[in-house]
Amino acid sequence: MINYELIGISVLWLFLYGYLIVASIDYGAGFFAFYARLTKQDHLINRLISRYLSPVWEITNVFFVFFFVGIVGFFPDTAYYYGSALLVPGSIAIILLAIRGSFYAFENYGSKENIVYLFLYGATGLLIPASLSVALTLSEGGFIMEEGGTVSLDYLALMISPLSWSIVALAIVSVLFISGSFLSYYASRAGDQPALKLMRTYALFWSMPTIIAALTAFIYLSQHNGRHFQNMMDLWWLLALSVGFFMISVWLLYNGRRYGLAFICVMLQFFCAFFAYGIGQYPYILDPYITIQGGATHESMGVALVIAFVGGLFLLIPSLILVFRLFLFDADYVKGKK
Repeated sequence: MINYELIGISVLWLFLYGYLIVASIDYGAGFFAFYARLTKQDHLINRLISRYLSPVWEITNVFFVFFFVGIVGFFPDTAYYYGSALLVPGSIAIILLAIRGSFYAFENYGSKENIVYLFLYGATGLLIPASLSVALTLSEGGFIMEEGGTVSLDYLALMISPLSWSIVALAIVSVLFISGSFLSYYASRAGDQPALKLMRTYALFWSMPTIIAALTAFIYLSQHNGRHFQNMMDLWWLLALSVGFFMISVWLLYNGRRYGLAFICVMLQFFCAFFAYGIGQYPYILDPYITIQGGATHESMGVALVIAFVGGLFLLIPSLILVFRLFLFDADYVKGKK
């Protein structure tokens, strides 16, 4: 018998991983563009960042929309619990996304030199992942309360939780490391040595905070949710692979070699860690209220959703490859010749 719940959550986790990578490049690029302006280095990298963002920014949130629609479709209880608990954090994230979207409009219609718009662009690049990471914290349990049929969020517990802040820190530094690694590769493809030198420096700088933040979050997870921590320890080989890919990527970046391979290693690093985290959370989606089996929709709906989302995944991936080949990895486009 087909276990549609596991297939469904696996596909959704793939969509969320895709969003993690693609959005991180976008969000990190925004911060780097603003920081480069502050340090008078914007002439080195901002044209490179603009060439990347122009064809990509509109499709960044496709992965997130798929995940959001899918999680509510597969597991309807998530709308009840997360919808109530994430009212404030979710509203903040939506406002930040709206601000970020408005930047693209202003940027495309003649306000490229406005430092205020660039500041909002850079700030939202860090604040959006920080606000979205709250959902991962809530899934660990202990922050959402249900009394008399009413769901509420314990804001005090969330604000003073070291796990909460460690996950926020991990989200921010991961965005900068992923983005720096990709933009280093992109600069190398463009043959832009000044931009490459600067982005390589950024990537190496944010590599150590990333691994430190991951270790810190892991320690606080062990104190907050022992079950999840132990399940992840049972997946030590995935965590070891993640660390191994991290070391390879940093070594390649440090030695200035094979930037494409370095970024692939970064992707594999986060793939292994992300799936170790997700598998370790099994069977819970929201501890202790929603489990994968208990919270799933009925079978016929689940099977239909699995077919639709697997089909969507197979349609989305070739579309992204086409966009990347036509624009991002086209030799003339990368070098700014068209």
